[in-house]
Amino acid sequence: MKKVERVIKTWLRERGVRFGKTTSPERLDGFFKLIRPVTTNHELVRIGKKADGGYLLPNDFSGINVCFSPGVSLEVHFEVALAKMGIKSYLADYSVDFPPIRNPMFDFEKKFLGMENDAIHTTLESWVNSKAGNDEKDMILQMDIEGCEYEVLFDTSNELLNRFRIIIIEFHKLDALLDKFGYQIITTAFRKLLKQFDVVHIHPNNNSSPVGYKKYEIPPDMEFTFLRKDRITQRAFTSSFPHELDAKNMETKSDLFLPSCWYHDEARGRTRSTGTRPKIVSHS
Repeated sequence: MKKVERVIKTWLRERGVRFGKTTSPERLDGFFKLIRPVTTNHELVRIGKKADGGYLLPNDFSGINVCFSPGVSLEVHFEVALAKMGIKSYLADYSVDFPPIRNPMFDFEKKFLGMENDAIHTTLESWVNSKAGNDEKDMILQMDIEGCEYEVLFDTSNELLNRFRIIIIEFHKLDALLDKFGYQIITTAFRKLLKQFDVVHIHPNNNSSPVGYKKYEIPPDMEFTFLRKDRITQRAFTSSFPHELDAKNMETKSDLFLPSCWYHDEARGRTRSTGTRPKIVSHS
């Protein structure tokens, strides 16, 4: 029987299926309590279009003049909306030569965000210092860089992160929470942010189905909105999702609601359908 099991595992590995020890339910519960979103004294508003490229942010923009937005591709509706509010956007993406829309409030850098400065990459620290110096203390960071967000967060000082009032990050490969090593990386990144910020909204990207394990459902890609703690005078755990302003990232796919384990105390037995059947995974 063990020989058959080895043959099956070898066959699966050759096709990209990886095996590892699964994160314990206790540790997963700890993570979900850590990142549980809160409702604050600032209502949420939608900035950008009602699809991919639009995000929910706290309505706390007074005094914000600058947004740093790495990861452009072909989508700048968010930055266009900010420009109409008088907020300048610094954009960076090595995969394109220029933004799809020209705007006098845009400053584009043909670079990927990373952990080094070279012909292709720039660190967040170097980029911000070269564009905003030390003058701007209340900025927006909107980051969708296809999985590189973890290394950028690890590389960026707490002092610089604290200069952003609002941070929006699309986190990728969150299903790696089920793997002990992935759990450590993801949790460390969130703990760093949560020293100075609270999660005020979570929106799953419906480009892929959630991964199911026991009572948990984990959408691989999700958009998180953070607000710096000093901007919050009232907070209470958010008890209902989706928000009325949420919209599907991809119109051609089924809607995907935030699974209840991300915002409910599962010990109370509360559940909610995600609207999409999760993939079931098994770890040895």
